[in-house]
Amino acid sequence: MRSGNLKDDLVIVSDLLDWPQDIPGLAVVRAQDFLTDPAFGVNSAGRVFNLCRSCRYQSLGYYVSLLAEARGQQPFPRLATIADLRSSTQADWLNGCLGDTVQRELAPLRKGQFELEVYFGHSEAKRYGKLALQLFNLLKIPLMRVRFERRAGEWRLADVLPPAIDGMTQRRRDLLGKAATEFFTARKPAHQPRAPRCHLAILHDPGNPEPPSNREAMRKFAIAAEALGMRVHLITRADFSRLGEFDALFIRDTTFANHYTYRFSRQAQAQGLVVIDDPDSILKCNNKVYLAALFARHHLPAPKTLLVHKGNIGRIASGLALPCVLKQPDSSFSLGVVKVDTREQLRGKACELLEKSELIIAQEYLPTEFDWRVVILDRRILCVAKYYMAPGYWQIIKHDERGGAYVEGPAVAVPETGAPGEMLRLALQAANLIGDGFYGVDIKQVGGRFYFIEVNDNPNIDAGNEDALLKGALYREVMQVFLTRIRARKVSR
Repeated sequence: MRSGNLKDDLVIVSDLLDWPQDIPGLAVVRAQDFLTDPAFGVNSAGRVFNLCRSCRYQSLGYYVSLLAEARGQQPFPRLATIADLRSSTQADWLNGCLGDTVQRELAPLRKGQFELEVYFGHSEAKRYGKLALQLFNLLKIPLMRVRFERRAGEWRLADVLPPAIDGMTQRRRDLLGKAATEFFTARKPAHQPRAPRCHLAILHDPGNPEPPSNREAMRKFAIAAEALGMRVHLITRADFSRLGEFDALFIRDTTFANHYTYRFSRQAQAQGLVVIDDPDSILKCNNKVYLAALFARHHLPAPKTLLVHKGNIGRIASGLALPCVLKQPDSSFSLGVVKVDTREQLRGKACELLEKSELIIAQEYLPTEFDWRVVILDRRILCVAKYYMAPGYWQIIKHDERGGAYVEGPAVAVPETGAPGEMLRLALQAANLIGDGFYGVDIKQVGGRFYFIEVNDNPNIDAGNEDALLKGALYREVMQVFLTRIRARKVSR
């Protein structure tokens, strides 16, 4: 860190040479230091300006914004913005928000394409100043190169890209320095209010071998919704263009950040639908690096955990002992999670996982007969279950090594009164840190102590498993939350 304290604004760069000058009250930090130095962890505050050379999925830049959110900081850009950068729906949303500004400021141009570089809300040419500031206020991206195209006589934003900060000319570095100085010595730009926006769409994939709800559960959700006066529409990934027809979206396919389910969620939210799972919950719950930082910040009990990159693999064995567990940040259904027993296995598996992500999780191994699962919706406990390990295995699901068949341990519903009260309290605390959506909190119990494993969005609700005690009441409870939120949204319009 070149200057400042933990209350300063932070500029995060891949290399300190990428930043052009010192600005009072501004601390410049290497990305790797920000991610791994405890000084920037649970007790830090303020705004975090992410100027890393790459913010692609699971790069260091991606993790800068992800961990800043987990630590309670304000990242520029937010993780959701990074995830949406290449999305056509993002471009459509921006074109709608920019309105006539694009047509007015680009009207004199005669060519068919135009690129505008925006540095902290400033552009090189003053005549594009309003457009540059509007783009910055919408996206909160410190540096961006925005490409516009003229189609049928009308200018439209085509995409948003990060400029190559390490390859900037001196003239552009001077412009960046001037724009940054003006930004950090002036008042913060005002936040743009988001425009707000009974048919229920249930998104599913008929070909998913491990869906979050089996066919009978899907039928019971539909029955419960119809009983409350809602019309249910089962949709698939081919129905993206139909989202505007519905009042709410319920995602019942396995969610991932780089996945069509996330795009559906983002688009539905942008169009004003009630959405479960909401996009923020998908991003946060699908990344174990985020969850580890969140648990640490709020002092929630978890297995001893180490954030791993290529430079600290050698510390895993001494820090956690063997055997230990390695986890891909976006692993699910026990895939991307491995137990290693020897140093040779450890190095081989860690290097293998780090080929896909610049950060992974190493965690102490806590063998248990089962994991607790607490399902929470709208900040209330919906149901509780014990997920037993697959026969003769250390995980709940044992996958065939060739990626085909799998074996699951039994899931046993437990009455809320039959679960430890302290465990339920902790589960609610963890889920509430994510939001008010639909979550499955996984907890291990070792003697009288509880350890958080993860908070899942899109929790399993299968007929015959999680609903064994509550029966149809479980499905009605979920649908009632949708109905209540839809009505509240209609009244607020």
